[in-house]
Amino acid sequence: MKVIGFYEFGGPDVLRVVDLPEPHAGPGEVRVRVHAAAVNPADTLLRAGVHAQAFAGVPAPYVTGMDIAGVIDEIGPGTETELSPGEPVMAMVMPIGPAAGGYAEYVVLPAGWVVRAPAGIDHAAAATLPMNGLTARLALDQLALAPGSVLAVIGAAGTLGGYLVQMAAHAGLTVIADAAPADEALVRRSGATDVVARGSDVADHIRARYPDGVDAVADTALVGPRLLDAVRDGGTYARFRTGDEPGGHEFDGDGPITVQTTFVPDYAGRTDKLDQVRRLAEAGVLIPRVAATLPAAEAADAHRRLAAGGVRGRLVLTF
Repeated sequence: MKVIGFYEFGGPDVLRVVDLPEPHAGPGEVRVRVHAAAVNPADTLLRAGVHAQAFAGVPAPYVTGMDIAGVIDEIGPGTETELSPGEPVMAMVMPIGPAAGGYAEYVVLPAGWVVRAPAGIDHAAAATLPMNGLTARLALDQLALAPGSVLAVIGAAGTLGGYLVQMAAHAGLTVIADAAPADEALVRRSGATDVVARGSDVADHIRARYPDGVDAVADTALVGPRLLDAVRDGGTYARFRTGDEPGGHEFDGDGPITVQTTFVPDYAGRTDKLDQVRRLAEAGVLIPRVAATLPAAEAADAHRRLAAGGVRGRLVLTF
């Protein structure tokens, strides 16, 4: 089978088309014939070697990619599943370690990791939903905000930010979001009640609208600790990546604001949660946005375009 793999960590040019043996579903597993794989920032971090230690002892080539959509084409012996061969499906893939990522013609997964794709949505659009949809679902589950609470979403024009805005508004939260002027209409259509200018002083803009601070901030843009200034005492700051913070500042863990880390592998294999994402997409609550589709062989170009910034929606590789 064809995969997009790499033999050393580095820039986009390390990505290449590689032939690997075709995998087959074992007991408890299904095989997905992949038609589309979304390109996420997490993929570029793996390619660049940010998590190189996770591949220690794993033979190259390495295959990244966390989001796939396609059809069931093989069910392992003795596997209990409601899915049938030929049925359109989607799944989140965890490519760290010995598991192969989603940039592949075929992916074998535990049956419980795969759900039906939303009706009426094509493979490319479905591929944008699993990882970011589960991340947004997990963040909101962790925050556990009551209807009417105020959530600020930073990076609201991005895919994860957009899904957060849509889910939060659907859950009855009041959403204030940041956006550049060109993205304001998009963010409002997603369900934001109020929009402030994006930038380094976004916390000041939020405080100007909510002098006591908001109940929570979801920092999908990785702005960092200065967003704490926008949160009320007793509120929560949700971050989506740990480690060194922008500007060299670290959270000290003390103070009146809770710092929450949303780590999407915590929802890996949560069929119930991924099926919630599916239902929201079918109901028109979640609107997938595909920026462009590219043949899988052009994965390096997709990674370069993502790194250049300004992409609205997800770039999707097609197989």
